[in-house]
Amino acid sequence: MQNPEFFEALRLLAKDKGLQLDALYEGIQRAIVTAVRGDYGNKDVVFCEILPETQEMKVYIRKTVVSEIEDPIVDLLPEQAERYKSGAMVGDIIEIELDTKEVSRIAAEKGKHVLRQGIREAEHGKLRSEFQSREQEIVTVKVQRVEQNGDLIVEIGKVEELLPVAEQVPGETYNVGDLIKVYVVDIKGLDRRNPHATISRAHSGLVKRLFELEIPEIRDGLVEVKAVSREAGSRSKVAVHGKDPDVDAVGACIGPRRARIERIVDILAGEKIDIVRWSEDTAAYVASALSPAEVISVRVCDNDEHVCHVVVPESKLSLAIGNKGQNARLAARLTTWKIDIKADTAVEEAAMVLPEED
Repeated sequence: MQNPEFFEALRLLAKDKGLQLDALYEGIQRAIVTAVRGDYGNKDVVFCEILPETQEMKVYIRKTVVSEIEDPIVDLLPEQAERYKSGAMVGDIIEIELDTKEVSRIAAEKGKHVLRQGIREAEHGKLRSEFQSREQEIVTVKVQRVEQNGDLIVEIGKVEELLPVAEQVPGETYNVGDLIKVYVVDIKGLDRRNPHATISRAHSGLVKRLFELEIPEIRDGLVEVKAVSREAGSRSKVAVHGKDPDVDAVGACIGPRRARIERIVDILAGEKIDIVRWSEDTAAYVASALSPAEVISVRVCDNDEHVCHVVVPESKLSLAIGNKGQNARLAARLTTWKIDIKADTAVEEAAMVLPEED
């Protein structure tokens, strides 16, 4: 069935709705099949093909050639099949194209429903595709509502999502209409019509992705972000490793006059960021992770349990531990090692009181 007007209407509709033509064709096909199937006992025998190259639409049913008919909707005798395929034998699948009048009659009865359904199918397909491409990415969302408990309802494209208090940055305030950056942690329900995104402002993935977006050497693969530990709104530690010996990984992330790291800090509303030099050597890595504190020595005590003892100058002990233990806690998460920190004076005093050997 050729219908140039039909294809021109679909082209204009796709442009108006911002849909891909292929997605709209698929949606219309499914909707037509659903509509026509009702006249065939809702059996899975109806098929539709849209051929934009020839501006044709074909709707047909498939029947199986059998020696004895059990269900006339799906079965066909060999002598009946001869009308559609010469030499048809039992077991053959016969495609019977519906005539224009039949399809037109059904389309006229259910035309609006078919069109609406086709558009919805195309929109759902577009939504699924968009969501899939955004997983583990940073997206800008618009605050639609602020709930009484502090949860935010935000808009991603044309879809509303929840940004719960637990995934917000402590201390930040949000108002309706604000544009904020969030990290898409994962996508659920891609196999269903309405996929759902888990989004966060507090996730460590937000910091990692910002580094990947803002630092050219990371985008080019010369520097790698190995690990991130974060207490959102307060402080993050980012471990980086240079794959090219000629590239200073830490310096690349800081940038000239600290321009690169300051851009990231601004996006995170002033959150402090320590850039740590990653190393395969546990002692070197732990010492770097405790920056900005100075470390005298790191001794690995238990490889299986990931325990190490760290000695720092007495004057740097509070800096190494951090306010309420934050620096040590973030360093431990970053390195995955349990870190026992002591001042050098305490270590010396302990050594002095050890009993002498006989």
